[in-house]
Amino acid sequence: MKLITSTEELASACARFATQPFVTVDTEFMRETTYYPKLCLIQIAAPDGSTALVDPLAPDIDLAPFFALMGDEGVLKVFHSARQDLEIIWLLGGLLPQPFFDTQVAAMVCGYGDSVSYEQLVNDVAKAKIDKSSRFTDWSRRPLSDAQLSYALSDVTHLVKVYEVLARELIATDRGAWLDEEMGVLTSPDTYRADPDQAWRRLSSRMRKAREIAVLMEVAAWREREAQTRNVPRGRILKDEAVIDLATSAPRNVEALGRLRTIPAGFERSRTGADILAAVERGLSRDPSTVPTPERGRARSGGNGALVELLKVLLKAVCEDERVAPKIIATVDDLEALAEDDAADVPVLHGWRRGLFGEKALALKAGRLALSAEGGRVVVRDLPKEE
Repeated sequence: MKLITSTEELASACARFATQPFVTVDTEFMRETTYYPKLCLIQIAAPDGSTALVDPLAPDIDLAPFFALMGDEGVLKVFHSARQDLEIIWLLGGLLPQPFFDTQVAAMVCGYGDSVSYEQLVNDVAKAKIDKSSRFTDWSRRPLSDAQLSYALSDVTHLVKVYEVLARELIATDRGAWLDEEMGVLTSPDTYRADPDQAWRRLSSRMRKAREIAVLMEVAAWREREAQTRNVPRGRILKDEAVIDLATSAPRNVEALGRLRTIPAGFERSRTGADILAAVERGLSRDPSTVPTPERGRARSGGNGALVELLKVLLKAVCEDERVAPKIIATVDDLEALAEDDAADVPVLHGWRRGLFGEKALALKAGRLALSAEGGRVVVRDLPKEE
């Protein structure tokens, strides 16, 4: 197995792939010590049996032909669990693959379970086994071993069969449109933009006061910008626990900062300590009336708890009958909102989800639907209308 290490070789390979109806794509990358992923290998395969292993770390390679292939609307790009792969393509190439297909999402629609692993899907669909021994190796070291290259290539060669089977199932069940919403999220640039001003939302569920949230917003944004600038994980700048501690305690001087147990000793007198105190002051100076309210999970009320559990049972029963993964239909938050309000603005009350499950959920709430156990299975039955 030969690695493509030059732009000329890559352009020739991508020209061949451009004649195919679809290509399967995967990447290997490292991000344990960086903020942004470091692309280490690109794997491509096509239904005619052609394959390519591309070395993006080669000194004389320009990935422009690969990005052109990703943007070629005449070739479908197939990935499995594509979010991180697409993030890399967006960051390095400034585009997202179009048209695009994610076999993990398709597998959920076709009833293979929530977030089914690639190994399991290959076993179930392609009737093949993948040697996972090279999965967590260092992909940035050169030379790559034959075992690494063989493992990497298998990720895209088996994906050809997986895609073909899932595509046929989608056509047979007329569920192709069910994927559109999920694919739309994955191919939206907003999904991959790491806006420092929105970094606070990851930690906001623990905050209760406007003053705390205001400080959290400034400290989290500062940390995110520092991590991006230095290209290191945000935890290397400051742990989440420290960010929360700063938001709740709001230290205003070096001594107060140094008393926080989550702040490393001596940190308070460094340039970073001064930056943190400045961020705290910016937060404290915010007008509390302009501080947004964090989005929190809905607290389940005592009156709705049993109903939510019934809706969960109904969801599982419907999904078993229809052979679709519950995760793609509704979340627990969706069910809790539906338990509280028949007109809740949740995905399960719109489009195909409403027809599949939403209407049944509303009927259950209204007493027009019954659940019973028969032969070890939950059965859903319409109740007769009252005269």
